[in-house]
Amino acid sequence: MSARSTILNKLRAGLAGTSPRPDEFDASLVTEPWRYPPQERVARLRTLMEAVHTEVHEIPQANWPDVVAQLLSQRDIGSLLYAPATAHGQQLERAWRDRPDCPELRVYDRPVEAWKEELFNDVPASLTGTVGGIAATGSLVLWPDRHEPRLMSLVPPVHIALLRASEIHDNFYDLMTAQNWAAGLPTNALLVSGPSKTADIEQVLAYGAHGPKELIVLVLEDV
Repeated sequence: MSARSTILNKLRAGLAGTSPRPDEFDASLVTEPWRYPPQERVARLRTLMEAVHTEVHEIPQANWPDVVAQLLSQRDIGSLLYAPATAHGQQLERAWRDRPDCPELRVYDRPVEAWKEELFNDVPASLTGTVGGIAATGSLVLWPDRHEPRLMSLVPPVHIALLRASEIHDNFYDLMTAQNWAAGLPTNALLVSGPSKTADIEQVLAYGAHGPKELIVLVLEDV
C-alpha cells in the first residue's frame, strides 16, 4: 500500500461515527456590501481601473477591431499576438483581412521553451478575451487556456483585453455563481486591475517592472 493510500485510509477512519457540520456560509456577508445598480457597474469599474493607469474605452461590439488597429498605430506597434481559435480572434482576422495598414498578426502556437526569447523580447502587444469583470475592485477576470496561455497577458509590454459590458458583475462571488465555477474550476484564473507596477524602498511607483507597461481595456457594449 502506498503512503498516499495509508494517509487517506487513516483520514477516512477518523471520520467514522461523525456527521458533517451544517454549512453556515452567509453569502450576504461577501455580496451585500459590494452591490451596485446595473447601470453603474461600467462606470465604477472604469473609475477604479483608470485610477491605476489602465486605459479604458467603451465602444460598440462591432467596432473593436478598428479601435485596436488605431491604438496600435498610435503607438507605432507593427505586430499583435492573438488567438486565432477564439471567436474574437476570428473576428479580428475577418476585419483586418486585405488591410495592409493593419499590424501583423502573430500566433502563440509553440511551447514557450521553443520561442521564449522571441516572446519576451520581440512581441510588443497582445490581445486576449476575458470571462468578466468585477465592479467592486475594478478587476478583469481572465481564464487562460491552451488557446490563450497565461503568458499572453503577462509578458508583452502592451496588453489589450476585451470585456463585455454584460459580463461585469458586482463582486467576485456573483461572477463565480453566475458562471457556475463550482461545476468546473479553472486550472488558473487571473484577476487583473491594472498594468504591472512595483515600488522600491523609497516608495517610488514604477510601471512595467515585471509585466505589461500598458493595460488597455475595451468594454464592448452589447447593443
